[in-house]
Amino acid sequence: MRCVIARFPFELTKSGVLESMKGVKPEPVTGESVIIGRRHYPAKQVGQVITRQNRRDFSAAEVLRAMAQLGFTCRALPKAAPLGIPGSLQHASAMRGTLVKV
Repeated sequence: MRCVIARFPFELTKSGVLESMKGVKPEPVTGESVIIGRRHYPAKQVGQVITRQNRRDFSAAEVLRAMAQLGFTCRALPKAAPLGIPGSLQHASAMRGTLVKV
């Protein structure tokens, strides 16, 4: 499949991406990620490996779009919990009548 990442065209295949990522240790995921095999890789790490470009040259969205078109599972940046909603510990302590702040 032809896709454009950082204004450069690439011919990518699912098997080619699997081969490129074989043996690559995943970095800790802190944002958008791609599941390749059974491993979760940061989108920027995948983009760097398959394009051999600097991570500053492309966006995670470009990589996610290309990987989704190839059939890989992509995860977006998780949304933070809204403030003011108590967690389970705060809820339980409120039910007992004592409020615990974490």
